[in-house]
Formats: sequence, structure tokens, C-alpha cells
Amino acid sequence: MTVQNSRMVFINLPVRDLERTKAFFTALGFAYNPQFTDANAACMVLNDQAFVMLLAEPFFKGFTKRQICDTSTHTEVLVAVSCTSRDDVDEMVRKAIAAGGAPAMPPVDHGFMYGSSFYDVDGHHWEVTWMDPKAIE
Repeated sequence: MTVQNSRMVFINLPVRDLERTKAFFTALGFAYNPQFTDANAACMVLNDQAFVMLLAEPFFKGFTKRQICDTSTHTEVLVAVSCTSRDDVDEMVRKAIAAGGAPAMPPVDHGFMYGSSFYDVDGHHWEVTWMDPKAIE
């Protein structure tokens, strides 16, 4: 697939306890860009073009006029990340649950594509997927 206008992606998520959330995602193997990380926000790096801005709720509220979603009863977003193998999918979900997250949906196996999911410590729904590279061709 040829991309004409490559764009960076910044997903912004409100978090109740920034340090706890950072520890959770660190346990899953994610790192942070210190240039954009402080007491109000952490810039979690997915790759060189995609980031998740974990924003302390009071700071997040400065970017919207709407209420923050109660993730214990509502889903505000499904964030999907890819893995390099089926085993990597299962490992990331295992690490998420061990670090304080919760299972979201049962694993789904389509043969050429496999996925599982978890809720992070703030209740955000994360989909973790793998697709056989041969299926993309």
C-alpha cells in the first residue's frame, strides 16, 4: 500500500493516576518520549509515527468541553495495536492482566488473523492483533 501523505498519529487518553498508568504500559514493554512527558502527561511511543498521550484527567479536561467517559460503564474508544506473532498477542494480553489490567473480549482466531484484548488500568479497551503477512499480499 502506497501512502501519499504520511501522517503522525497522537491518541490522547485521560488517566486517573499517571504514574500507575505509566508503570502498567512499561510492564507491557512500551517506552516514553521524555521530551513530551511530565507531571501532567506521558508520551508513550508505539512507533516513530504513532504515539499515545496519557494525560492526567485534570490536564485532559483542558482540551474538551465534554465530560470524560466513565470507562467502567462505557467504551470511548477501541485502540488497536499490532504484534509480530500470535504468541506476541497472547504475551501482551498476559502482561496486561498481570500488571493490573482486565480481560476485555475472548480471543478471536480467523486463521490468517488473530486477536485478543484487554482493559488497561483506566478502563480503556485495547485490541491486540496479528495478521499473517502472506494474507496481506
